[in-house]
Order: sequence, then C-alpha cells, then structure tokens
Amino acid sequence: MERRWFNRGGERLSYLVSESAGPTVLILHGLAGSSNEMIPTAEALSERHVLLLDQRGHGESSRKPADTSRAAFVADAVALIELGSTGPIALIGQSMGAHTAMLVAAARPDLVDRLVLLEGGEGSGDPKTNARMGEFFASWPVPFATVEAARAFLGDGPLESAWASDLERREDGYYPRFDSDVMVRVIDAVAVPRWSEWESVVAPTLAVFAENGLFTQDAKAEFVRRGRKVQCAEIAGASHDAHLDSFDAWIALVKEFLGEESHASDA
Repeated sequence: MERRWFNRGGERLSYLVSESAGPTVLILHGLAGSSNEMIPTAEALSERHVLLLDQRGHGESSRKPADTSRAAFVADAVALIELGSTGPIALIGQSMGAHTAMLVAAARPDLVDRLVLLEGGEGSGDPKTNARMGEFFASWPVPFATVEAARAFLGDGPLESAWASDLERREDGYYPRFDSDVMVRVIDAVAVPRWSEWESVVAPTLAVFAENGLFTQDAKAEFVRRGRKVQCAEIAGASHDAHLDSFDAWIALVKEFLGEESHASDA
C-alpha cells in the first residue's frame, strides 16, 4: 500500500491507498489506533480500491489538531472520499471510526452506498471513564527503549500488540502515535449521543458487535431498532477489537455484506 498526504483545515492528514479498478472502500480505525491496524482488512478486500485514513490526532496525521470535534473528523473523511473516489463508496469503521462513519453517512448520503460499523453506536461514555483512559495512556513510560520493552509493559493481547507494532521511532526511543490529552478530547466528543443522525442514515448498514465488546444486549437492540436499513451480526468470543482478535469471522461478515449489496445493486 502507498502512503499519501493531503491538507484540510490547516491539518496534514495521512492515508494509505491500495489502487484497484474495483469499487472504493474507506476504512476508519478506532481511538488511539491508526491505518496500520486496518491493513489486514484492506488486504482481504484486494479487489477493491481501498483507502485507509489516519484520523486527525492519530498515526501519521497531525498529532495535535486544533479542532477535535466530530464535525472536523467527518469533514476529513468527506474530503478523502471526494479526493479518492469518483462515486459513492462503502464505508467501514471500528469504534470511534464507526461513529465517524455513521456521521459521514448521515451528513453526506450521496457519498455512501453501504456502511459497516464494528462495535459502533450512537455515542456513549462518561467524562470520568474517559479521564481514566487518558491517565492510562499518560502513564506509559515513554520513550520505550525498544519495541520489546513496550510489549513487556503493554502486554501481548491483540490490541496491545497493535500499539507496540505501531510505535513511532525517534532518536531517543519509541513513542505512541497519539497524545493522551488529544485522545480524551476526541472521545469526550464521541460520548455525545447522536440519535437523530443515526436515525437519518439511509445507506444499507451492517452493525457488527462482539460478544465480549462494550455494548450491552439492550444497547445493541436499541441501536439496531432505531436504524433504517440495518443487518446485525455478533461475533462469538470476540472483544471490542474484533478486527484484531477474531479477524476471520470479521472479514467473512464484511465480504458477505459487501458482496450481497453489490449484487443487489447490479440486479
């Protein structure tokens, strides 16, 4: 995949692209992640023209964006769609990225013809929990001397391994590709419920939840009930980061849904 950059609203934004003559798909990672953790998903969709965005404050995009509002994230994604596609796309997001994707589909239905949300919802959370998350990120003893030292501190779970694999190497050691204070501001904005936006989404949607994810059964049912054209699937045994720890089940659902929708469009 090739890394490229573009500028929007005074911020430098990075993305990966896999050129193909097939239909376009944009994939959006979750909080404190980056496009790199979504590369396996992109590779499994090799027949498509795939775009992977490092959302602002993440990866190789601007690390300390002035604007961390949901509107800014949506505008970034819209700008990349308009830059990298000539027509409506499939839009895939996980967690915070799913929230961004849902808002893009609501704001610009002309740009999104199908939507896949992994462990996404209308927006939830509380400031105290978000602050504790920020304290955890701030507690990392950076710079790590080596990637192995980072793994020893973080642990060897799928998410922790993704963080360790994605560290930025500088002269004095290895750093995460995000700042803790930015992550708190971002997730505080995600925590505001956006029911009206979700209820307005007209694109056929696959809502994928994990058995051991962040959402209760009642929350999942309410989200699906209030959507317009929603299929729901649950991945058994998976965590919130099912794209990492239950990849085969995740990608099978994505490919089936995109294939079904493509065939329906062709009929």
